Amino acid sequence: MIQIILASASPRRAELLEKMGLKFIQRESTVLENAVEEESPEVFVKKLALLKAQEVASKFKKGIVIGADTVVVYKEKVLGKPRDFKEAVEMLKLLSGSIHRVISGVALVEAENGKFLVDSETTRVHFRNLSEREILKYVSTGEPMDKAGAYGIQGLGGILVKGLEGCYYNVVGLPLVKLFEMMKAFGIDFWDMIEKEE
Repeated sequence: MIQIILASASPRRAELLEKMGLKFIQRESTVLENAVEEESPEVFVKKLALLKAQEVASKFKKGIVIGADTVVVYKEKVLGKPRDFKEAVEMLKLLSGSIHRVISGVALVEAENGKFLVDSETTRVHFRNLSEREILKYVSTGEPMDKAGAYGIQGLGGILVKGLEGCYYNVVGLPLVKLFEMMKAFGIDFWDMIEKEE
């Protein structure tokens, strides 16, 4: 069976792969966000996802490495992870009552020969109108602090979201349908990869 390596320390991405029944190992990439020039968000996340996957792939002789990077984009402004409480509040005030995009870059790299495939997925997210009290209460839970755009749709942040257009899992951090399609294009049969119940 092909070894799958997730080039990310994200517990959310790991959880999504586990839910799919994939057996994999996790290796954090040391590539920093400033390794890529500020371009369009789509180009930025694709380049970063590929760099992360290639860096981790260089440490293995065999296997398929999955790299990913996710950003929240509001009116062409890229929102990363908030640096502090104040910035998290500012981000949520910005997103309140509006529509923003969540864009993920996904890369597959074959460790043995460096062959790669890279793509991106975009989801439009509609936020409810949030009161100041609601924003402060949510930020004080600590949940927004390690998440792009200062919210986690799979947690308490789910109640901030009125609706979305596109892939839900993309907003969590890894677009599963896109990953499935890319694996297929890469010659990997996903159904042969999943762990069978004993």
